[in-house]
Amino acid sequence: MRDAYVADFDQRLSQERLEARAARGASALVAMGAGADVPVAVIMRNDLQQLEIMRAAARAGTVIVALNWHAAADEVSAICDDSGACFVVIHRDLMDQLMPALKDRSVIAVTPGPALCAAYGISRQQASANPDSPEWSSLVDAHPPMVEREPMRPLLRYTSGSTGRPKGVRRSGSGPRTDFEEVLRRVGTEMIGLKPGSRFFTAAPIYHSAPSTLISAALVAEGVSTLIAPRFEPEAFLAAIEKHQITHIYLVPTMMSRLLKLSDEIKSRYDLSSIEFCVSTGSPWPHDLKLAMIDWWGPVFWESYGATEIGFMTMASSQDALARPGTAGRMQMGCTVLILDADGNKLPAGEVGEIHARMEAFGEFDYSNDPDSRKAGEKHGHFSVGDLGWVDEDGYLFITDRKKDMIISGGANIFPAEIEAVLMRAPFIRDVAVFGAPDPEYGERIVAAIEPSDGWEPDTDAVFAFLDGKLARFKHPRIIDFHEALPREDSGKIFKPRLRAPYWEGAGRKI
Repeated sequence: MRDAYVADFDQRLSQERLEARAARGASALVAMGAGADVPVAVIMRNDLQQLEIMRAAARAGTVIVALNWHAAADEVSAICDDSGACFVVIHRDLMDQLMPALKDRSVIAVTPGPALCAAYGISRQQASANPDSPEWSSLVDAHPPMVEREPMRPLLRYTSGSTGRPKGVRRSGSGPRTDFEEVLRRVGTEMIGLKPGSRFFTAAPIYHSAPSTLISAALVAEGVSTLIAPRFEPEAFLAAIEKHQITHIYLVPTMMSRLLKLSDEIKSRYDLSSIEFCVSTGSPWPHDLKLAMIDWWGPVFWESYGATEIGFMTMASSQDALARPGTAGRMQMGCTVLILDADGNKLPAGEVGEIHARMEAFGEFDYSNDPDSRKAGEKHGHFSVGDLGWVDEDGYLFITDRKKDMIISGGANIFPAEIEAVLMRAPFIRDVAVFGAPDPEYGERIVAAIEPSDGWEPDTDAVFAFLDGKLARFKHPRIIDFHEALPREDSGKIFKPRLRAPYWEGAGRKI
């Protein structure tokens, strides 16, 4: 542990020093009333102080509610209200745009560092905004270390169901008082092979489930160093791998696509021989993209399939990908999967059905505001992840389709119903259908098919202007199609497959 460190592109602390500051931060959280089982919303970009806050919360038993910093004020308010988060930790430059969601809550501010400011074009004035809000680092310095730590609570994640309404996934760990750090240690050793001397690196946003879980696993592993980038920039990413002799990496296919677009001269400029393990999860990974990365970096790649509710379920090695193209791998950490038909009957190997999974290692879960959907999604003690697939005779899982309409773009889960609900508030829109279309870099892009109200001349700019401030920008449609009348089934429901079909023809995968 003595030689292990934690770093961003601004600063570096020994793992011992980080834990010492986390112990003080835990005392600060308890002193302000944000101790055991209290939800605290965190709205930050990647930096070292976010890792410090995560470790402080782990010691205090605080429940972190991780929010996407792109979120609009209404979205932040809804999640904070639902989770009961009266405390918010946020980068100072984000406060003004989210002030309607912050005004009735206790706010702890974090000043973004130089590298973060450079990455996002944050001015010195923006970085020092709202000076009356207390600074996290000052609170840490003002408190003594917490001596008796609480068991770590899992993060409270928000996902969406068929209604598009955010639902908090409340996880109990492996038991009501089990320290979740034990689960994370198993993830680190059993799934991604962390060991003393390993160095883990990612540029993926920590508010996403997969990178935060893997970073948390690295932080609790003995003798493992952790490096985070403020954002993904391809050449800088390669330079960091060489500089820090990185051994373990989390990447998503969108990032790989951008890396592969670098010139051969830039690719050959950096020594990547230290890489032992690179894992990806969260979005479709095209087979040709996977082969190109294996050809460049070697057989160091692993793909994991999982869900916010269940956790990481499978792992597929580079050898698995070459031998069984398209596989998501075999089950991990005691995960069991059932393939069920429409009536809930178990299907044999090789037959396609709805995937239901159970993973006791990550513990049980419930939804914060929708217990009925939790019950409705369960059969034979296994929960539906909303996808269709099959398992071969050797226990390898294959995903054939998504049952839900969820769009996965750049690794982010996007729910059409949420976007449709906002667009339907526009007085000039009679009806709308939102769906995903294939995108070579991001996996999918958002399409909105709009039926205009009588008397309104279709205007794309007016649609974007209406969405501004109501939805995070990554949820804004990339394509807007206007239709005189949307196709409907006999029941009156919009027939989305007809709208999707022109985009997916020849895409090489099912809609």
